[in-house]
Amino acid sequence: MTNPDKKSEPDENHQYRNQLLRRMSADDLALLEPHMRRCDLPLRMMLVTPNVPIEAVYFIEQGIGSVVARTTSGHEAEVGFIGFEGMTGSSLVMGDDRAAHACFVQLEGQAIRIEAGPFNAVLEASATLRLFLLRFVNSLQTQTGCTALVNARLKLEERLARWLLMCDDRVPGESLAITHEFLAIMLGVRRPGVTVALQLLEGRALIRSRRGEIVIRDRAGLEELANGSYGEAEAEYVRLIGEFGAA
Repeated sequence: MTNPDKKSEPDENHQYRNQLLRRMSADDLALLEPHMRRCDLPLRMMLVTPNVPIEAVYFIEQGIGSVVARTTSGHEAEVGFIGFEGMTGSSLVMGDDRAAHACFVQLEGQAIRIEAGPFNAVLEASATLRLFLLRFVNSLQTQTGCTALVNARLKLEERLARWLLMCDDRVPGESLAITHEFLAIMLGVRRPGVTVALQLLEGRALIRSRRGEIVIRDRAGLEELANGSYGEAEAEYVRLIGEFGAA
């Protein structure tokens, strides 16, 4: 699907897999490139530490970062989901130097890292870059709102179906390296509940669940099970930035 409202140049920066880098203007990319460094994203690496100055932004090329909220009593749940369609540290785009929630690597991969100082300097030098990246921030806020709604109103198996679809959008192939324990944190539930939900999906031949691995077998069936919870945030990203999907 094409996006007639998109103001950036469509997908011309082919040396990058990150969709923001691919779609930003050539002039804005040229301002960022001297400060870019490729880096690995090992599992559980902290990308943003809550309530401390953001050190760097990461334009994810492969892998997934989770934005996780945590109460003072230690309860955690995922509130944001970032893959190769986006970037971490978006508070800098909005003029702040820190974020309220943590962001860490959920599925390992690689990214383009830019230190916060040079990134802020480029934002000050280019109004078009800030406006373009604010489109991504807007789409991420839509995703967060959808997550709040489904967490409050939907059954666990429906929420799990949505989560797996979001992973499938961002991860090549059909296999996801993820544990029941980590899923429980992401969905904000107890581990036994995740096990039961996975068994339900497996019983319907939607997935195959192994130790530390989930294989998606029927994406259309997952979309049906998600009960309308998947698609709104994705459509908003397409409207604002452009289409994306795992290669």
